[in-house]
Amino acid sequence: MTDEKGKDEMAEEAMAAQDEAIETAETAALDEIEALKAERDDMRDRFMRALADAENARKRGERDRREAEQYGGTRLARDLLPVHDNLKRALDAATDEQKAQAAALFEGVELTMRELVNVMQKHGVTKIAPAVGDIFDPNQHEAMFEAPLPGTKVGQIIQVMTEGFLLHDRLLRPAQVGVSSNTQG
Repeated sequence: MTDEKGKDEMAEEAMAAQDEAIETAETAALDEIEALKAERDDMRDRFMRALADAENARKRGERDRREAEQYGGTRLARDLLPVHDNLKRALDAATDEQKAQAAALFEGVELTMRELVNVMQKHGVTKIAPAVGDIFDPNQHEAMFEAPLPGTKVGQIIQVMTEGFLLHDRLLRPAQVGVSSNTQG
């Protein structure tokens, strides 16, 4: 019987060893599954971030393209403003007598001025034309001087030297104005 007892003990030890080996294998498999899940989650996170970065880059590129299309001619538009100013000065400086004597010349200058204004408008350039008596707006006007003028209030425009211009919604050049500093209205 001792022999049988020894066999039973050995069988139990073998079973215990086998159970322990199965437990160790199960623990290792669970650890590996957890590691794979963590790696999957990390890869999903990295993928989502890369997808978001690509979408942001696409949106930024689209915005940059729209801005370049809309505001790309800013330098050219600024360079054309003195041409506009000079044509306007030429037309304003002429007397009625001079206009009558050189009617064809003045008509050509007026047509050139009209065409320049049309081309500028076509490309989104609009005038800022303040009038005497308007309120000074530092976002659109540049004060060239301040002077007290009877009958005006502080901040009223008393003289317009040059018109300002916008390119779509951006200021190309502020209108240059004189502003009242009169403390009595």
